[in-house]
Amino acid sequence: MMNDYVVIGLSLLAGLAIGLLLMFLVSKAGLNRDQQKAKLVLKEAESKADATVKQAILDGRTQSHELKIQAEKEIKERKQEVLEMENKLLRREDNLNFRDETLTAKEKQIDVKSAQLTEKLSSLDKKEKELQEKIDVQVVELERVAAMTTAEAKAELFAITEKRMENETMAYIKEREEEAKATADEKARNIVALSIQRMSQDEAVDRTVSVVALPSEEMKGRIIGREGRNIKAIEQATGVDLIIDDTPETITVSCFNPIRREIARLALETLIKDGRIQPGRIEEVVNKIKKEMDANIMKVGEETVFKLGIGKIDRDIIRLIGTLKYRYSYGQNALQHSMEVANLSGMMAAELGLNQQLAKRAGLLHDIGKALDFEVEGSHIELGYKFCKKHGEREIVLNAIQSHHGEVEPQFLISNLVIAADTLSAARPGARYESLQNYINRLEELEKITKSFDGVESSYAIQAGREIRVMAVPEKLDDLACHKLARDIRDKIEAELTYPGQIKVTVIRETRANELAK
Repeated sequence: MMNDYVVIGLSLLAGLAIGLLLMFLVSKAGLNRDQQKAKLVLKEAESKADATVKQAILDGRTQSHELKIQAEKEIKERKQEVLEMENKLLRREDNLNFRDETLTAKEKQIDVKSAQLTEKLSSLDKKEKELQEKIDVQVVELERVAAMTTAEAKAELFAITEKRMENETMAYIKEREEEAKATADEKARNIVALSIQRMSQDEAVDRTVSVVALPSEEMKGRIIGREGRNIKAIEQATGVDLIIDDTPETITVSCFNPIRREIARLALETLIKDGRIQPGRIEEVVNKIKKEMDANIMKVGEETVFKLGIGKIDRDIIRLIGTLKYRYSYGQNALQHSMEVANLSGMMAAELGLNQQLAKRAGLLHDIGKALDFEVEGSHIELGYKFCKKHGEREIVLNAIQSHHGEVEPQFLISNLVIAADTLSAARPGARYESLQNYINRLEELEKITKSFDGVESSYAIQAGREIRVMAVPEKLDDLACHKLARDIRDKIEAELTYPGQIKVTVIRETRANELAK
């Protein structure tokens, strides 16, 4: 039993010894591995440190090189600036030296001229003294020879001069009197003719003026505007003459062209209601009224065609029919006259068993050229014929237009009916007034004469034909050319036009610059 315990104890001791030995061996092997790993880590760290140091050295050298290059560049630029500044200072110094030399030379010249001037003044004083002495000697000698003093000689000379001037004055007065006698008859005739013209305006006043009612007298000042700019803008935009007199709360619009007069009247009424009266607004309103007038003309033409029942007709011809509402021939409204001729032609055609609709059509269009003759050169017959032919009217209508004044032979029975109807409409009592038509023709001729000149944009006859206002194109004519244009227009009016009194020619040149602020 004891032996068993001994054996067990020995076995335990042996196992313990073996375990300790194994533990020692294992710990020694692990220590060796850790040492090896540590050596590898140290080696890698040393390698990275060497690489980092090398990279840092390289980066330091690169940055140092770049800084060196930049420093050299800045030094070079500074040197260049300093050099340019030195050159600039040198040039200034040279200029100052040159100016100093120039001023020195001028001072010397001034000193020389001053000395010369002093010498000349001294010489002149000496000569003046000598001359005065000689004059005194001569005066004494003249008094001795003439046996009279200086005062007596002056009195005699004044008497001779006064007598001579009296004779010349009498001759001048006599010449003026003879001239006045020679022109007295002509002036008297002009005064009588001007008086007749003014008296004859009573026949035309309803056709050439319109009256605009004002809400108050204060509105007159607003329409005139500062320094007259508003009234000038209205007259230039519409081509009429605004008459603002003592008549209370009333403005008169005067113009021989009824379309322009109506546009001005409507524009004034619109501006008065709106209250904003200034040049920009005036142009805007006038343009708007012109568009509305075009629409109204079209409406009048369409209503006329509908009333007569003449069937389909070209819209351009309808527009001209509407324009006839604002045209007058010998005081007779052109549209009313054309409708009368159309109705008379239609009634006669119905009695004769002819085409009543075609007869009315020919009667309505026989004077259509009167809507064009104030815009295009030519007679109303020629213009009406060409216009209707261009827009496809039938041959019967074209022949009626050509033949209604006997210039062309009538080829159709309806053409003869139109001639008879035109005569009946024009010959009835009170239909026409010769004086009004002559007045209108003279004003139209006055505008045509001014528009024939190059560089004229538009022209308006105002003041009942006593003034023609011409708008010049500023790009074509300068101020001096405008003065020449006024003289040329005056000469042509005097040579080609017969008129009473005087006609004032006013040429207006205006330049406008417009920009749009956004």
